[in-house]
Amino acid sequence: MQQLFSHTPLYVWAILAFLVYRGVLASRAREVTLRKLCIIPLVMLALSLSGVHGSFGFDGVAPFAWAAGALAGGLLAWSLTNPRKLAAFPERGTMQLAGSWLPLMLMMSIFCMKYAVAVSLAIHPAYAHATGFVLFVCAAYGCFSGIFLGGLLRTLAVYRQAQGQPWLRQDPAPSAK
Repeated sequence: MQQLFSHTPLYVWAILAFLVYRGVLASRAREVTLRKLCIIPLVMLALSLSGVHGSFGFDGVAPFAWAAGALAGGLLAWSLTNPRKLAAFPERGTMQLAGSWLPLMLMMSIFCMKYAVAVSLAIHPAYAHATGFVLFVCAAYGCFSGIFLGGLLRTLAVYRQAQGQPWLRQDPAPSAK
């Protein structure tokens, strides 16, 4: 086990630290800009796609399994994201988000899975050609990415709706005239 950790590149631990930091931030209610809102879903997308490409390539069943998983995860996140727990402030370009530990759990799950797949393939390189392994791993990577992207899209939909319909804005208090 010590050899396993000692052969892990340093940048992997930096990614882990970044994900833990962002996950802890997500556990608290906060107001975030749209730009910051996109960071974690895009990082997770990059990690997911790099995992598929690095382990299996983008040929064969791998991209199709990833896409199916992403679609399923996106639909799940869209349906489970409660728009009533979101407040949009288009005039500031921000969203008020409720705190949740779910993003940290998801980020740690994808990180641990990516690490476990890398170790599995290092020990048993033939797994890269085992259809069942490829389908499961790629669908799981896609599902994790889809959850992040689906949640982001649902949040952006709430923001867009607030932009077009002033009565949906969650302004702190009406101004006295």
